[in-house]
Amino acid sequence: MDLIEAFLEYLEVERGFSHNTLSAYHTDLRQAISFLKKERNFWGWADVTRDDVLAFLLYMKQRKYAASTVARRFSALRSFYSFLIQENHVGDDPSEGIELPKVSRDLPRVLTTEEVDELLELPARSDNPIALRDRAILELAYATGMRVSELVHLQLSDLNLVTGDIRCIGKGDRERILPISATAARSLQDYLELARPHLARSADATCLFLNRRGQPMTRQGFWLMLKKYAEELTLHDVTPHTLRHTFATHALQRKVDLRTVQEMLGHASIATTQVYTHLVTDQLHEAYEEAHPRAGDFEEEE
Repeated sequence: MDLIEAFLEYLEVERGFSHNTLSAYHTDLRQAISFLKKERNFWGWADVTRDDVLAFLLYMKQRKYAASTVARRFSALRSFYSFLIQENHVGDDPSEGIELPKVSRDLPRVLTTEEVDELLELPARSDNPIALRDRAILELAYATGMRVSELVHLQLSDLNLVTGDIRCIGKGDRERILPISATAARSLQDYLELARPHLARSADATCLFLNRRGQPMTRQGFWLMLKKYAEELTLHDVTPHTLRHTFATHALQRKVDLRTVQEMLGHASIATTQVYTHLVTDQLHEAYEEAHPRAGDFEEEE
């Protein structure tokens, strides 16, 4: 096993990294080694110098790679060297002391409460099995902030309508128990009683949400369903993650504390959750400027 594969196995087994993250790290490190072999006479990871790393960064900059891509690939290289030092494969980290400019992070798209109401009401116009399923999964997405991958992997046994909660397995196989709203619970009850029996083609189907063929709903299926409803409302740039962002922002607006939101979202670090506090702060400033009778006086007063 080469060192990159050993590193990726370590991230998967020891750190619980997701498949998508592992795939990105694999691509990043393979590009780094490709550059080093072609341009810097690479012989082994222990021979890489600070100048080699700087040359790799310059190579990406000259080819106009996005700043976020450069930052991610540099981060992958730095994490890889931490692993190599830990495993005694190298003695020094050639990336040490190199600092990249911080990448500006665009704030995520968030729906208003009115837009959420309109979106969730669209499937309610029909009572066919697919519409009932759509209403249930959209209500659950907004009620819990689950990732789409978590939603489509839910099992029947994960849902407990008696206690009003649902079991979710997130990144790194971390389990969390999430409360569900009364509205979401009613939609799920309707789906289970009136729709799912018509979608299930076999008695041993265990996945909670099924498609027309009786198979587990997929991430792409969820995305296409959401896109269809969003287009009906002429809502642009709405993705499955938009509902997750919206849940978090609305929760903070309702004074749910940051730690609770972090736990519900399944974020390993609270720093990831803190981006939503900026959204709430921006919205408070906008509302203040629009509503406060003396909001415009501050610039003139000494």
